[in-house]
Amino acid sequence: MKKSWKKAMIAVFGATLLLSACGTSGESGKSSDEKKTYKIGVTQIVEHPSLNAAYDGFKKALEDAGIEAEYDVQIAQGDNSQNTTIANNLVGSGVDLIFANSTPSAQAVASATKDIPIVFTSVTDAVSAELVESMENPGGNVTGTIDNHPDAIPNTMKFLKEELGAKKVGMVFNSGEANSRAQVDAVKEMLKDMDMTVVEASVATSADVKQATESLIGKVDSLYIITDNTVVSALESVVSVANEQKLPMMVGEFDSVKRGGLAAYGFEYYDIGYEAGQMAVKILKGESKPADLPVQVPQNLKLIMNEDTAKALGLSIKDEWKAEFSD
Repeated sequence: MKKSWKKAMIAVFGATLLLSACGTSGESGKSSDEKKTYKIGVTQIVEHPSLNAAYDGFKKALEDAGIEAEYDVQIAQGDNSQNTTIANNLVGSGVDLIFANSTPSAQAVASATKDIPIVFTSVTDAVSAELVESMENPGGNVTGTIDNHPDAIPNTMKFLKEELGAKKVGMVFNSGEANSRAQVDAVKEMLKDMDMTVVEASVATSADVKQATESLIGKVDSLYIITDNTVVSALESVVSVANEQKLPMMVGEFDSVKRGGLAAYGFEYYDIGYEAGQMAVKILKGESKPADLPVQVPQNLKLIMNEDTAKALGLSIKDEWKAEFSD
């Protein structure tokens, strides 16, 4: 009887150990197999093809790196007060990282938090916009990729002067965007030594774009539409005026060439979005901090032309331009 009792106790003890081991194994297996799903806040000042392409590139970079993420996407539709509200909402929601797609978007979230990592793209001058301390050493919680290749504006101005004979360049832009003001000032400074001048037409909203463009008629012999979010979102208004007046219109990015601009020295916004995504991956994995990731410039600058627009202007495409053509 005593032996039977001992055997029973041993059996119960062994079963308890087995169940405990199985439970522990199941829990550890679950924790090791589960991947964290990161919450990414996305703020974008307005919706247009270039910014949308940058966002697509950003998401693809995270996907390629095996990062699982849920995205809270909020678009300000060009409204600066809404832009600030979006920034505060994203910070308050406790996201793991914020992707800021445009200069105003990045400035708003940078003011709203000094703790949550911020990765930007579609920003022209990150230092002047006070997003980073320097390109090489951003400092703080912000870094990203810019949409300003150092040769883009010089090449554009050279093309306007030497190939199109331009002397007075019309620029329509939102003076409230630091991104745009920096580009216009850079063009004006450059043209001082080129016997050319800039004629400005400022807008506050996309509804002002056509009237502002029309105000340049008779004052300019060409147009240069930079990467201004307000104007690019209403680019068809500029294209219609340029076509009616037979004004050659250089633009700041490839999507604007597809939409009717004559040509652009640029790069794919998808690519700078992808590069920003790669930076976000390093931050989310704990491999780097924003302060230690230098701001990146675009790669692969090239000339893209709209062949139909060139023909409408009576331009012959020269071999030495080495241009590619938009789809």
